[in-house]
Amino acid sequence: MSDFSSNFNEISELLQKGKAKEIVVSVEKALADGAKAADILDKGLIAGMNVVGAKFKNGDIFVPEMLIAARAMNHATAILKPALVESGVEPVGKAIICTVKGDLHDIGKNLVRMMIEGKGIEVDDLGIDCPNEKIIEAVQSSDAKVLCLSALLTTTMPALKDAIEALKTAGIRDKVKIMVGGAPVTQGYANEIGADGYAPDAASAAEACRAYY
Repeated sequence: MSDFSSNFNEISELLQKGKAKEIVVSVEKALADGAKAADILDKGLIAGMNVVGAKFKNGDIFVPEMLIAARAMNHATAILKPALVESGVEPVGKAIICTVKGDLHDIGKNLVRMMIEGKGIEVDDLGIDCPNEKIIEAVQSSDAKVLCLSALLTTTMPALKDAIEALKTAGIRDKVKIMVGGAPVTQGYANEIGADGYAPDAASAAEACRAYY
């Protein structure tokens, strides 16, 4: 039986370097060589994103490098997805993410989404400036276990609390674990508004989200 460890290591390395074009070729080669799609995902892509996340948390790399690595991950998973579906590999679970009403920032939210996807979780991205009605509808119609709410401004932080209160009013607050984040958000504020979790950065957010599954 073939040992595909060199394929997986190469994929992981390319992801860490953010080599989007090269990683597509490498994933295609691993598939052609007979590697299982699930192994390519776990031992190549997710392993690489774990390294990127750890480096980011340690301050060894910064947001631009994270975004480049996440873009490479997106390219690779686009190639891998048909093979994963064909082999019956299901995502670990589902999550919902959005930037709250009044907040138009999306870089942080996008980074968190890509890092969560890097943990093998399917993410429904509701976008920016998301009204509570849209959040409620998404939670009601999805079997997502986690809802990630982002606020990048002190002026939009109250919208995090509003969203949680809206879910309570709709009677579906307990259907999901709610994680909050964004530059001005703190653990104390998360506790104050009744969120289940808080993370100071994208890598931590992905780890915290994965722990709910």
